[in-house]
Amino acid sequence: MNFSLILLLGLLSHLAIGIVTYDDHALYRIVPKNSESVDILRLLQKSESEKYDFWTFPRAAGMPVDILVSPQQKSFIEKLINENKMDYEILIENIQENIDEEARFNKNNLDDVADISWEIYNDLDTINNWLQKLAQRYPDIVTLLEGGKSYENRTILGVKVSYGSQNKNRGVWIDSNIHAREWISSATNTFLLNAILTSDDPVVRQIAESHDWYIFPVINPDGFVYSYTTDRLWRKNRSLPYGVDLNRNWDYKWNGDACTDISKQSDVYCGTAAFSEIETSSLANFISTIAEDLVLLLTFHSYSQFMIIPYGDSERHVDNYNVTYAAAVKAAESLAQRYGTQYSIGTAPELLYQAFGISMDWAKAQYQIPYVYTYELRDKGKYGFLLPTDQIIPTGLETLDSIITLLQEADKQLSSNY
Repeated sequence: MNFSLILLLGLLSHLAIGIVTYDDHALYRIVPKNSESVDILRLLQKSESEKYDFWTFPRAAGMPVDILVSPQQKSFIEKLINENKMDYEILIENIQENIDEEARFNKNNLDDVADISWEIYNDLDTINNWLQKLAQRYPDIVTLLEGGKSYENRTILGVKVSYGSQNKNRGVWIDSNIHAREWISSATNTFLLNAILTSDDPVVRQIAESHDWYIFPVINPDGFVYSYTTDRLWRKNRSLPYGVDLNRNWDYKWNGDACTDISKQSDVYCGTAAFSEIETSSLANFISTIAEDLVLLLTFHSYSQFMIIPYGDSERHVDNYNVTYAAAVKAAESLAQRYGTQYSIGTAPELLYQAFGISMDWAKAQYQIPYVYTYELRDKGKYGFLLPTDQIIPTGLETLDSIITLLQEADKQLSSNY
């Protein structure tokens, strides 16, 4: 089957499905009280017969799990909760109302946006057009980059920002929207890029001009477009027939056995092999060309307010964990100063769950980049993936504060090694 026919079939399937709505879908926060209840929720997550949208995953007794529940699933879920004596609350009664409000706000304000705005969530065309304009406005500083390709043949577009050749080996990588529905991640990423270019704060200027920046706002472009046009809560890429979680598809501790235990429709389906997806394989090829110049690699996600340190597959720590952790603690303190937003720090198994084949683990293990983190941005679950637009700029500002501190700490540590 040729590529054009695949795209046509994909388009027809999208048209047949139409826009996905979530009328009367409720976001439940369930708190299992014992390990048996945790196991029950894990089995529910792996269900072949019924797809449940876990916004956060089962971890341990006493740790809340957020699940989007359809009207048809409510009676079963509440029976399961009651029979196993789990606590719960309903965080959002009707998810569609939040989606509609977000869409109305975007639509009503989009016409007023001449370039890009951080008062709305921008679509892929707006973001990519802005990146292209930056390269035209700052030809001596900004270089347009093609980081890879997508299943539907979109370019994974990014930029390099460099204020001089003296910054070689002082590179910073920031990517976002590997998960389509996590819109605050690309909004924060573009906010940081704008600050790097335009802020007149002397502290920002020092950090901005003393490092090379590789910034990719949307590394899952197909999924992001689909979340914007068809299904706001879509997570994966758009490879047929069900899509793949691109943050389970990297060639480090990729766990095919774990994939066989879950439905291919699952939001965490990891694909048929490591780097089976063109997005991850092509992006990895690009990273390989610049990895030796990187001192810091960040990947933005939402939500939960975590700074996560490799590795995700086990409780083992990276070789420089003490230094990495100490820098994260100071960064989280800086982040909290502006609005009081509190972040927790640790590895994925310590904060969330085991995760195999994730991008930050691959980058750290493959290239030993000194400082590597995943940010799980705002919030802690009141809005989840539907964070209101009035929180975009505060999220951007506090995240910038933390990155300044991270780089200050990294620069001191690296200087002491010479």
